[in-house]
Amino acid sequence: MSGPNTDSNELPMSCARCGHVNPARAKFCLECGAPMDARCASCGTELPPAAKFCLECGTALTTGAQDVKERDRPPHEPRAQTPKHLADKILRSRSALEGERKQVTVLFADVKGSMELAEQLDSEAWSEIMQRFFRILSDGVERFEGFVDKFTGDGIMALFGAPIAHEDHAQRACYAALHLRDALKRYADELRLSRGIDFSVRMGINSGAVVVGKIGDDLRMEYTAQGHTVGLAQRMEQLAAAHAICLSEATAKTVAGYFKVRDLGPAKIKGATEPVRVFELEGVSTLRTRLEVARARGLTRFVGRDAEMDVLEAALARARAGNGQVIGIVAEAGTGKSRLCYEFAEHCRAAGMRVIEGRCVPYGKNLPLLPILQIFRHFYGITEQDSDRSAREKLAGHLLLLDEGYREVLPVLFEFFGVPDPDRPVPRIDPEVKQRQLFGVLRTLVQHGAEDTVALIEDLHWIDGASAAWLHEWVDAVAGTHFVLVVNFRPEFAATWVRKSYYQQLPLVPLSTQAVHQLLASLLGPDPSIAGLADAIHARTGGNPFFTEEVVQSLIESGTLQGSAGNYRLTAPVETLDVPASVHAVLAARIDRLAEREKQVLQTAAVIGKEFSEPVLVQVLAEVAPHDAAPADLTAALRSLAQAEFVYEQALYPVAEYTFKHPLTQQVAYDTLLRERRARVHAAVARATAEIHAEKLDEKAALLAHHCEHAGETWQAALWHKRAAEWAGLTNAAEGVRHWQRVRSLLRTLPQTSETAQLGVTACFGNLNLGWRLGMPSGEAAGIFEEGRRLAEQSGNERARAALHGTYAAVLGLVGGYSDEYLRYSREATRLADQTNDQGLQLAERSFLAFGCLFAGRLVEGIESCIATCQRLPADPALGAEFTGYSPFLGILHGQAWMLALLGRLGEATAACERAEHLAR
Repeated sequence: MSGPNTDSNELPMSCARCGHVNPARAKFCLECGAPMDARCASCGTELPPAAKFCLECGTALTTGAQDVKERDRPPHEPRAQTPKHLADKILRSRSALEGERKQVTVLFADVKGSMELAEQLDSEAWSEIMQRFFRILSDGVERFEGFVDKFTGDGIMALFGAPIAHEDHAQRACYAALHLRDALKRYADELRLSRGIDFSVRMGINSGAVVVGKIGDDLRMEYTAQGHTVGLAQRMEQLAAAHAICLSEATAKTVAGYFKVRDLGPAKIKGATEPVRVFELEGVSTLRTRLEVARARGLTRFVGRDAEMDVLEAALARARAGNGQVIGIVAEAGTGKSRLCYEFAEHCRAAGMRVIEGRCVPYGKNLPLLPILQIFRHFYGITEQDSDRSAREKLAGHLLLLDEGYREVLPVLFEFFGVPDPDRPVPRIDPEVKQRQLFGVLRTLVQHGAEDTVALIEDLHWIDGASAAWLHEWVDAVAGTHFVLVVNFRPEFAATWVRKSYYQQLPLVPLSTQAVHQLLASLLGPDPSIAGLADAIHARTGGNPFFTEEVVQSLIESGTLQGSAGNYRLTAPVETLDVPASVHAVLAARIDRLAEREKQVLQTAAVIGKEFSEPVLVQVLAEVAPHDAAPADLTAALRSLAQAEFVYEQALYPVAEYTFKHPLTQQVAYDTLLRERRARVHAAVARATAEIHAEKLDEKAALLAHHCEHAGETWQAALWHKRAAEWAGLTNAAEGVRHWQRVRSLLRTLPQTSETAQLGVTACFGNLNLGWRLGMPSGEAAGIFEEGRRLAEQSGNERARAALHGTYAAVLGLVGGYSDEYLRYSREATRLADQTNDQGLQLAERSFLAFGCLFAGRLVEGIESCIATCQRLPADPALGAEFTGYSPFLGILHGQAWMLALLGRLGEATAACERAEHLAR
């Protein structure tokens, strides 16, 4: 009888999740369904289930043995299904996440006909099947950094983009769904063969807005769906056939180009008034990146990057002379890093050089070494069509041509590429030795086998730990070679190798106004209807080319722009330029990656405005977040936001002032706040502004009106709009009219009182008094006059009635040309003014009457009225000017002189003019 087998692979294994002892051959735990094999999230090395650290790279594991408290969590709790690093981040930032709006993609998956299947099986057997099913679902969702929010009995609800935002949440959901479809088909085949049951799953996906509610210690969240976001995803699932995935139109539009979808046509959905278009997700397309999708759609003109291309050209020349170069192109999302790299790569190819490319992906932490393997496969010419044998032949042939001594390394290299040679397995060697051998191959490639080669690795801000280690070795190997390594990344990426002497950083700034105009001219064309649109888009997007193109695409999809590339026309006025969903996702993800304090400061600043001062920010935070109001924390947060290029320092003296780098960043940060919280912050901003700028309240009145209005303080907002109208109207009639109109609109939402009626009359008078100078249409003027007259009569305000009649008379005569109506209303205004004791009002209305008589040809009546007025009322040039906008007394003398001259009484006319000039001087 032989002794016991001591090979560790034959020993029973304990489940890392529940502790159950399983047979050695078990791939999944018999008790809870958890996978028995573990992999390092950093480098992908397969590990024993109980490992706490990776034996290859030393990374602490999020899988493997957990403490008892974590291990004993029920597997159907969200926290039990969530990787520890993500769970910790959610719980750390819980206070910032609670009560936020988020753009997400929701995925529902369930077993089709689960009740019938459950009836066919013993309850314990069905439980085992479902445990394994839930584990497959959870692993697939986690693979693309989604979040399992709920277990629905026979399925799950998963979220992508919340609680942590992702800029590609819709794509992640689709990748996860396709991955799950394949994994679950394999599971279904296994169940059909082993248990004889027909197990099938269906999935549905929808994208839209949700509000994040309370987050519990178990990570369970409360969500309020907006626009039936969650409900529509569930409807999509119910419409899906077995093993199929249905998408809503919102998701299908978002992922267009990245995936193959089939339009199933409109479907009547419960809860929706109109039929909803449904799409089936069939697979991935050949396009992977935003640039590739843009190329398929048609690249826009490459503008504004001549200086950057010159820098790359100079680096290329230095490398060809034997001074290897590493170029880091850094800029925030959408600034054009990928487009610049594409144009440079095309230039290099045209010059006969070889370009090898790799790319980090947003979910790359779960796909270790992806960019490095892409680069190597590209270099060795290995394609997806190559068999394992063919791939080994290409690797061996290329490497042995360089140095026959590398023959012993081939097994390690084959394993690294995932094409192991069954005849020459990798010998048991120390992992560190294996790593050094692989790095040696890299150095050989860079130093001896890559002349006239340019390597391009994109999006290092998403690089995984194992790839980062390879990249560090790569940069070290570049010195003194003919090799050019070009990388690009966002400002948040950092590495020690950027201090190398042969490294050069190339920052991309937003496009200039001229470059944006060139870009939009080529995209939109010369139609007169789009005049001014380029300026509006540039102001909105801050010169970011991706944001610019997406805003245009949004206008095209909405039908506001119609035509074809280079020949569009505007079909309706563009009141506001909304943030496209694609841009919103990019910016929201950046904001969500901030630390809690920085995010809170950024959101509060977004309420203050595109430009904000530190004193106002300090006072507002002290009111709305008193427990987090330490000045040192705020200073550090502002410094971090400036370093990450969310905001810029605009001035440091006499007070620190900042501005958002992009208007859209401010908009997205603002949009994440719920209305109730926004209102509280707006109210605090209004109080802080009024206190800090107490001596500049006229100048700040418009800003105070804005904040009071958004705080829900309607009466205060109306009063501030009145003050803004009176101040702005002195120099800008159009701006004054806008504020008076806003006063009238706000008052309509308030209960009518004597105070609101009085303010309403004042607003109507102010609207007319400025409007006639701007050529206000008579129809609009009639509506405002009637509104004001009604309010004045209700409040018994004869003074206001007189002022309204006189101003309305001026609109009718001077703008509309209705001379008889001008005279009629100015006579009534004079009558009403004479019933008051206000001499300024009397002068103003008699001034209108003088011109009414002039325009109606009643010259004698007009002259007599002017003479009587000059005899009875003070000759004060300033009296009554608030009713007319000019000096009424001088106006009367002017009208009198004009009428005298028309009657040929030139001496009297000259005397009136001389008196007017004397008074004016």
